[in-house]
Amino acid sequence: MLKSALLASKILRVPGVRLISQNPALRKEKWDLLAGVLVERLPILGKSLNPIETKYQKMLMDVEFEQSLLSDHERRHEKDILLAESIKKGLEVDLDDVASKQTAEDFEDACDEELEAFKLASRQTEADRKKDFTSVQRKLEDTLFLLVEQTVGNKKIFLLPQGVRQEGETMRQTADRVLREICGEKLNVQVYGNAPVGFYKYKYPQSQRKEAVGAKVFFFRAAHLAGNPGKVEKSEKGTGKFLWHTKEEIEGKLPPEYMRSVQQFLL
Repeated sequence: MLKSALLASKILRVPGVRLISQNPALRKEKWDLLAGVLVERLPILGKSLNPIETKYQKMLMDVEFEQSLLSDHERRHEKDILLAESIKKGLEVDLDDVASKQTAEDFEDACDEELEAFKLASRQTEADRKKDFTSVQRKLEDTLFLLVEQTVGNKKIFLLPQGVRQEGETMRQTADRVLREICGEKLNVQVYGNAPVGFYKYKYPQSQRKEAVGAKVFFFRAAHLAGNPGKVEKSEKGTGKFLWHTKEEIEGKLPPEYMRSVQQFLL
């Protein structure tokens, strides 16, 4: 007994060696692994210029105009003027230049008519006017992010699509499966790579810690290609409700701690 006690005391003093405690409370905790997907619909239109950008753009265009050389159209216009003066003076001219060619001035008139008939489409879509947050055709100048309503504990809250990893799956495979199960087959996205871009963990309430103490969520990033989430059956994975929100709109929807972890990879 004395020899065993001395041996144990020597092991405890060895750097890097740690005895495993028999106390269940001190054993390694088990966590559920989840994959979440940040689906983003990238801007379709360029941003409208603010007053400073508009003023700067005008300055650049003025400088470019002042320093530019004559274009082909301007040279053609000068040639038409010289040709008309030659005809007035009775000088000999090439009839091929006069007969059937469209002058630069006629070309400008035709362009002005076409421009006047052309009407630019509104940057504000029907979804913007109706405030339809389920439409992917809203806020065409901004990046939109997909939120789905899911049941967490006894609460229904909007989150990024997420679900628990199944045995034998890689986290990327979990991300693909979660999107299919929560959003249906109509949503077409492209996940960027196989590595997660963010991480978040939270602990379950004491009453729900049956097999795991909490969840560790690994976020993947994906680009929206086409379609919209379909109406899937309500389950513990999702309620079938979804929203397309901008970065500013998301801040009021996600739980504060969850938002702090997500906002670092929101563009």
